Amino acid sequence: MPELPNLSSLDLAALLASRVCHDIISPVGAMANGLEVLDEEQGEEMQAFAMDLIKRSAKSASAKLKFSRLAFGASGSAGASIDTGDAEEVVRGYMESEKADMTWQGIRSLVPKNRAKLLLNLVLLSLGAIPRGGTMAVAIEGEGDSVTFGIRCTGPKARVPSDFVDMLNGIVEGDITAHQVQPYYTILLARETGLTLSARTEGDDIILSAS
Repeated sequence: MPELPNLSSLDLAALLASRVCHDIISPVGAMANGLEVLDEEQGEEMQAFAMDLIKRSAKSASAKLKFSRLAFGASGSAGASIDTGDAEEVVRGYMESEKADMTWQGIRSLVPKNRAKLLLNLVLLSLGAIPRGGTMAVAIEGEGDSVTFGIRCTGPKARVPSDFVDMLNGIVEGDITAHQVQPYYTILLARETGLTLSARTEGDDIILSAS
C-alpha cells in the first residue's frame, strides 16, 4: 500500500463533510429556487414548473444523502454487515441524477460494512472516470467476507482519475484537499478491508477494482 499523508481525525471529518455538502448543495439550492418561484409567481404554468422542480430536487437530495450515509457514515456497529442488494438500491437512486447509466451484476449477500463502503466510494471514483457520461458496469465477485469488486467504465473521453492513480503510487503534493479526500478515503477503506486497489485501461474502457 502507498505511503500517504496522515490526516487527523478532525481534518478527515471536515474534508468528508465538505465532500458531502458539495454533493447535495445543488439539489437543495434548486428546491430553494422552486420555493421562491412559488412565492413570487402566480401563473399556473410557473406554479406547476416550480412544484416539479421541488419534487425532483427533493428526490435527488434524499438519494444523495442516503448514498452519503452509507458511503461515509457509521452504518451500524463496528462489526455490522450490509446487504449488497441494499447497496445496489442506494447506488441506483444516486445514479438517477447522474449522466451515466449503470448495470449491476453479482450474488446478493451480506458483506462487511467497510467493503460495502469501499464499493460505493469506487462508484464515485468511476463517475469521475466518465465525466461526459456513458456506462458504469458494476461486477461483484464472491459473497460475504470474500467479496471483491470491479467497475468497468465506458464512455466518451473516459480517463483514469489522476488523483486516484497518483495516490495509489504514493504521490501527493501538498495538503489533501476536499477534492482529493475521495480517493484518499477510498484507499483508507481498502487498507481496512485488506483489499488491493487498481485502475487500468482496457481498450477505450477504464477498469477500477478492489481485489
